[in-house]
Amino acid sequence: MSRPYIPKVVTANALLEGDVVYLTADDRWSRQHHEAELIEDEAHAQMRLLHAAAQKSVIVGAYLADAKRGPDGPEPTHFREEFRTRGPSNYFHGKQEEAAQ
Repeated sequence: MSRPYIPKVVTANALLEGDVVYLTADDRWSRQHHEAELIEDEAHAQMRLLHAAAQKSVIVGAYLADAKRGPDGPEPTHFREEFRTRGPSNYFHGKQEEAAQ
């Protein structure tokens, strides 16, 4: 018996800014997880991932992340994805360190 499919969202990083972004149902990249398209069909998820990965001038590192239906849109189900929804930490490193000087 096969396992039930776990819904997904397509996520990546914006190429220029590095921000975490999510693919919406109307083909926009949003920085808000709740605006992401919740994909509940495995074949459709693979097609959306291929569509995202082809946008090499906009994003990098596209992948499917587990999600669940929430009252305001998709919600992450894994702590890593929950952490990514909060954006960069406030610890100064890399570009953050250079900007603080």
